[in-house]
Parts: sequence; C-alpha cells; structure tokens
Amino acid sequence: MANIARLLTKRAQDQLNVVYPLQVITRLNSSCKYLTEHIPISNKSWEFIKTEVTGEKKNVAVITLNRPKALNALRNGLMKELSTALKAYGKDANISAIVLTGSEKAFAAGADIKEMAPNTYSQCIQGNFLNDWTEVARTQKPIIAAVNGYALGGGCELAMMCDIIYAGDKAKFGQPEIALGTIPGAGGTQRLTRVVGKSKAMEMCLTGNMINAQEAEKVGLVSKVIPADQLLAEAVKLGEKIGTHSNLIVQLCKEAVNTAFETTLEEGLKYERRFNHATFSTIDCKEGVKAFIEKRPAKFINE
Repeated sequence: MANIARLLTKRAQDQLNVVYPLQVITRLNSSCKYLTEHIPISNKSWEFIKTEVTGEKKNVAVITLNRPKALNALRNGLMKELSTALKAYGKDANISAIVLTGSEKAFAAGADIKEMAPNTYSQCIQGNFLNDWTEVARTQKPIIAAVNGYALGGGCELAMMCDIIYAGDKAKFGQPEIALGTIPGAGGTQRLTRVVGKSKAMEMCLTGNMINAQEAEKVGLVSKVIPADQLLAEAVKLGEKIGTHSNLIVQLCKEAVNTAFETTLEEGLKYERRFNHATFSTIDCKEGVKAFIEKRPAKFINE
C-alpha cells in the first residue's frame, strides 16, 4: 500500500508539473498580484523608505526616507520605492496631502556617489539617467517637504520638487555637485534659479556653498522655519489644513501655480482664468459658495 501511495503521489506531481504548468503559474501569479495590489501601501515592507497615514482624519500620508547610515543618500532603489508610494497615495481618495521627510540629521545628503561613480556619458544618455527621479514633481496631490539636517545635491533638488518646504531650524541646503566635477542634474540649476534668482543660484551652484534654514527662508526657498523637534507635526498640520478643502479644487490650484513656472505671464493668466471658470461647474464650488452665504462649514465631496 505504501508503494502504491508513493506511486500515485509521484504521478500526481508529474501531472501537475507537466500537464498544468501554465494554468498553475498563471493562477499563482494572479493571486500574488492581487495580494500585492491590495496590501495597504502603509503596511508594505520597504527597504529604503517608511510610510504611514496620520492626522485626525487619517488623510495625510507621511513618507520617510530611511537610509540613516548613509544620511538618506538617494539611490535608484530608494527612488523607485518613493515613486511607487507616491503613485499609490496619488490614487487613494482618502489622502489629501503627502509629507516627505527624512531623519533629524539629514533629509537627504545627496545622490549615492558610490552607485553613481561607474556612470559613463553613453550610459547616462541611453539610460536616461535621473529621469525616474521626477515622480514627486508629477504627483497631482500637494507634497510638503519637512526638511531637517542636510538637503544637499539631489536632496535639495528633491525638496524643490515638492510644493511646500518647511525647514527645521538646523537644516542646511546646497548644490555641491561642482566639487565632484559635475553639475546638478535633477533641477538644481533650474528650479533653484526660479526660486532664489540668478545671482544666488549661481553662487550656490558655482561654489557648492551651503545656506542655513534662516537664509533659505529669507531667499524664498522655504516657507517656514520650525524647531527641529516640532517640524514633522507642523508639516502634518499643514497637510490637514489643506485637507479641509476640496481635493479637486486643491489639485486645480496646484496646477495653476505650477504653470507660472512654465509659461509667460500672459499665458499663465489666461490659464488661471480658464481654471477659475471651470471651478464654477463643480459641485464643490457650488457647495463652498452656498456654505459661505449660510455661514456654515462647507461639506466638499471632491466633485
């Protein structure tokens, strides 16, 4: 009987492996894909970042860069995880705003130089180096950078991709690529110039000198300087405040403001006016106006 059982078991295994491999593999792949897609993003296991949803209404996502030993140096694996998390939160109707932060020592001290060192010109061109680092700038929902410690090179560029920057009182910003024999490649010469002006941008990019949080606020790079131990809480409060408004209208407003960096004043004003007109076709605009007249809080439904 034991021999017969072993024989039947072997035949069943052979049949499974030979006759049904495609069906079995397809079902397994589908199951794994389903499980992966339906795991809440904040419960996923990450290697280089941490995620959570917070706030009184649980409508603010917090993404923390998590390479403390490397001062959160930005490597491809980290940026891919960040891109994945941003895309997921972007599709989550319960999330109104996203906070991006690092550690108290460093928001991000730059790109991972060891990973970048073997790059050649042809590899950079053909592989479109740094193109995948721009998901922050493409995300429709508002992103708040909560910057403590160093935000240098790619770290400064990453902060500038965000919509609002809050800085801890010990934060330092800079574009030190010139000291490595290269130049910024993810917005350091472009976004920085638009924010702080040509002269200051030239000084920072050509010398590699850092500026502190107070000077960054003075030149308009950050909107507020906050004690380091209160920074994340204040950034979350800002996200919650944004979340009291219509997510739909917030996204339209964000796009209108960003258009100011991409076009002429005349074209930007036309774009803004058309967006303003479009809001009057939304349920949320009608509700907002009605609530104001009736002196009550608006109840937005993001439509």
